[in-house]
Formats: sequence, structure tokens, C-alpha cells
Amino acid sequence: MTDTNTMTVDSWKVTLPCTRAEAEAIDAGEIALDAVLMTTEVVEDDVECWRLDAYMENEPDAAMLDALRALAPSAAGIAPVIEALTAEDWVAMSQEGLEPIHEGRFVVHTSAHPVAAPEGGRAFLIDAGRAFGTGHHATTSGCLRMLDSMAEREFARVIDVGTGTGLLAFAAAHLWPHAKIVATDIDPAAIDVTRINALDNHIEGLELIVADGALSDAITVRAPYDLVIANILAGPLVSMAPELAAIADARATIVLAGLLETQREQVVAAFAACGCALEEVDRRGDWTILRLQAGAMRYVPSTPPDPKGRDGWALDI
Repeated sequence: MTDTNTMTVDSWKVTLPCTRAEAEAIDAGEIALDAVLMTTEVVEDDVECWRLDAYMENEPDAAMLDALRALAPSAAGIAPVIEALTAEDWVAMSQEGLEPIHEGRFVVHTSAHPVAAPEGGRAFLIDAGRAFGTGHHATTSGCLRMLDSMAEREFARVIDVGTGTGLLAFAAAHLWPHAKIVATDIDPAAIDVTRINALDNHIEGLELIVADGALSDAITVRAPYDLVIANILAGPLVSMAPELAAIADARATIVLAGLLETQREQVVAAFAACGCALEEVDRRGDWTILRLQAGAMRYVPSTPPDPKGRDGWALDI
């Protein structure tokens, strides 16, 4: 273990080897751990050589280590590597190897690798940290491409559900400067990060909302939305399908990401049950980005209010 006597510890990192199958299960699952989990391919095209990194604020105890070992059973008998991290370590790690990415008219870069915007395009400064969505993950970069491909369309009300660092909301603000754009996340820290990133990138006019789900009053009062973006995980996408359909305007565009290709069928089925039709698929390695069209539905306040507590909204086909 790292000697912590001469430094101020800001957080902790635990590393275990894992397989690709274990990494996919970790990325796809809803794991109740007080840690940020990241999986990395160590040897290209070797399904046995992946790595699990877990970041947490407190020194990992025996229960945390046992929980992490349970996620990577192939590492049985291998001692986890435990590192104490300073704030400076976080900055160094977050910038290491993150070269600028280019997706359509967009460039995403960190402060360590500044780059000018392409002609007619936009560069976004997004430093990696404890909120997701730097643009370097296939799901986020795929969403950028999907949004870029729709630049000729017109959208008036846009919502980015699970905004992370705010990047996709920023891209929407660039493409549709006259649209009213909402960025929401269940994590208050993500909204704080989005607010800072918006200032750094001179993005104005975003509505930032901390919300658990898509049917909070602050979100529905601004509905319906003609573009709904949700880059989260397959499990939440399936469970939230009725909520996301409820806030979408008739014939609205819905962009979904954060799912593996193996999870595509169940996500598409969940949204099909809500009247949404699949229009486009962008597969990037194991990850898939979906574009759907909402059904010809409209939602009106129910009278009396829905006893199930869905913010007084009822389906009217």
C-alpha cells in the first residue's frame, strides 16, 4: 500500500484484473457500491486481459474489497492493488492519454491537450474527473456523432437526461442555439460539474436540474420535449422508458446510449412498448447508440391526478 505519511490523501483507487465478460457485466449492471467503477482493455483482442479500477473517497475496508472481488471472480487469489491518491494524482490521471477526439463538427479536448475548433465547428474543453461524459467513451462520442448528423433538423425543446459533465447538452446548444435546453442528473455533483463546464465553454441558458428520473415537476413543467437524450445504462433505460416517452412530444426524436449491443433488443423492446420506433443504430465496438422516434401520442393532465403518482400525466392516444 502507498505510504500516506507525507501526503494529503484525497481518495483511493483499487485495481483488479478481470475478463472482458466481467467488464461487460460491470459496465452494464446497476452496482450498489460507493465507488466509481471503470474497466479497461489491457491487451487488445484478448478477452482475458482487462482491468477493473474502483475509485472511492474513503480507504477501502474488507467489505468493499470483498464486493470488488465478487465483481471479478477470475481474479480469485490475486491481491488487489490499493493506492492512496492526492488531488494532484486525480488531475494527472484524468489528463493522461486523453488526446482530443473528433466527431463531425465537434472536437473534445482536455486542458492538457488544447485544440482549435474546426472550421464551422466547435471545440469543447472537458477535463476528466469524477463525473462521466468526457467524450472519450464510445457511448458519448457516438452520441456526439448522432447529434451532429441531425444538425439540419429543428428542435425547440431538448433534454439531456443523465448529463454527467454536460457535454451532450453543450453540443445541442451549439447545434440549436434557439432551443430551450434542460440538463438533468440524479447526482448533484454532476450538475455542479456541468455548471462549471458551461462557464468554461461559454454555454449560456441551460436549465440545470437535479432529479431522480424524468417525471419530477421541474422537468415535466417544461415538457414536452422534441429531442430527448439519455446516455445512461441499459437497466435505467429500460425502467425509465415510460418516463422518457411521457416527456417526449409526438414524433419526438429520442437518442439512447450507455447500452451494450447485447442489450439492444431489451432496450428497443421497452421503448417499443411505449410507442417508440427504432430509426437508426450506431454500433461502436461492444457499445450501441440508438435513435428512435416517439409515437403519435400526447400527454395531458389527468383528472383526477393519476393515483400512481406520475405527476398528474395520463396517456391520450
